[in-house]
Amino acid sequence: MRFDAAVLRSYGSPFGVEEVVLGGEPAEGEILVDIAGCGMCRTDLAVRRSAGRSPLPAVLGHEGAGTVVATGGPDTGLRVGDPVVLSYDSCGRCRSCLGGAPAYCDSFASLNLFGGRAENAARFTDASGGRLAPRWFGQSSFAEYAVVPARNAVRVDPALPLELLGPLGCGFLTGAGAVLNTFGAGPGDTVVVLGAGAVGLAAVMAARAAGATVLAVDRRPERLALAERFHAVPLHAASAGLPERIRRMTDGGAGYALDTTACAQLINDALHSLRPTGRLGLVARLPTVLPLEPGALDRGRSIAHICEGDAVPGLMIPRLIGMWRAGRFPFDQLIRTYPLAEVNEAERDCEAGRVVKPVLVP
Repeated sequence: MRFDAAVLRSYGSPFGVEEVVLGGEPAEGEILVDIAGCGMCRTDLAVRRSAGRSPLPAVLGHEGAGTVVATGGPDTGLRVGDPVVLSYDSCGRCRSCLGGAPAYCDSFASLNLFGGRAENAARFTDASGGRLAPRWFGQSSFAEYAVVPARNAVRVDPALPLELLGPLGCGFLTGAGAVLNTFGAGPGDTVVVLGAGAVGLAAVMAARAAGATVLAVDRRPERLALAERFHAVPLHAASAGLPERIRRMTDGGAGYALDTTACAQLINDALHSLRPTGRLGLVARLPTVLPLEPGALDRGRSIAHICEGDAVPGLMIPRLIGMWRAGRFPFDQLIRTYPLAEVNEAERDCEAGRVVKPVLVP
């Protein structure tokens, strides 16, 4: 099967839209999906800074949504014609997966970031037969088609705007899941969100939908204005005495904080902004050692990394769609669509902050 895909051939080169070849029918437990749209996530773009750990050449993309056009075997639970949102890969067999925490799968890094499933290695090539890296996040959905494990796919209502739904499988799931699953925030709680990008704004929306008070911290006025539109109190990241200001505004400190910036200073500010026993969640991988200031973890405050919003996609994606239909999670207002051929323009706009969530439409 031949189709177009955006291929990244080196860590410093632009994407090239070219013909690729997929060999064979979907194997048992797999589905072939006609991609309607795929969100561009900063995790895709971080491949450029992976120091060679993410293999190239590769087709990236892991926020896909589309229609099932073929299934491998009778046990996928899906049928041809089903609209699906795709999420991250997991083994389904380790202790974490069996315990309902697939985001902490023992094989998460190898399946999603560093090479995919070994059995896929020879199936995906360029037009001249040169091998491409196995599936990125079980998808490689910067493409017209993708073969994915059926366990990664969540069936959705065919009446929905399928081309916009892909980011519910990762970026929006991560921000909203951190608030709703990890924190369990609700009425009377205060959540500080550091960074008003796609993940941060999803967290803002989810916290407001849950009835919590939200403070959004960012350095860009246009992002703060967007957070304010979603009913967050905007705070500039460079404000003098930021922790003291947050404590005054929250009657002694916030109960929860979510950092999406990986900025050491903001992480320390967030910890000092928490009330006793407050919790800080990190969703971005820190590029360096994190120095903690004296007193940052005093009085029961805690810090932990949160992967994929602690979400089970088959449960979380329908929940977010239900919130959107109720007008309580307007994620579509963060999206700008681009033809697949404009993948490099989408990347430039994303890196420059001109768009919150680019979605590529094949």
